[in-house]
Amino acid sequence: MNIAIWTLLVAVLMPIVCAGISKVGARYDNREPRAWLGRQQGYRARAFAAQQNSWEALAVYVAALVAASLGTVSPEVIGQLAIVFLVARIAYLACYLADQATLRSITWLVAYGSCVCLIVMGARAAL
Repeated sequence: MNIAIWTLLVAVLMPIVCAGISKVGARYDNREPRAWLGRQQGYRARAFAAQQNSWEALAVYVAALVAASLGTVSPEVIGQLAIVFLVARIAYLACYLADQATLRSITWLVAYGSCVCLIVMGARAAL
């Protein structure tokens, strides 16, 4: 389970990293951050979109870890799927920044699929 906890920490930091990428080196308006971000284009806009998606993915990932833990899925299996999730989410961010939409969607699906696997495994183990 230790691996899953470390991946959770990284997943919690991902939205902050995305926010930093969208703002670094710019004349950022902290008085109206959402309006400023809404006017951005290119990689800044994509980094902001990745930040929003990272928050959404985090909620699903936390739920998946809880389901797997409550279902007494083995820590090794949880750790393996946690690594799949994390690698896919990092690849997702890279694809988003590089404007690789199809590959980005595939990496999103892999990350989401790992969460679905954790939930299903947790549900099956709880039976």
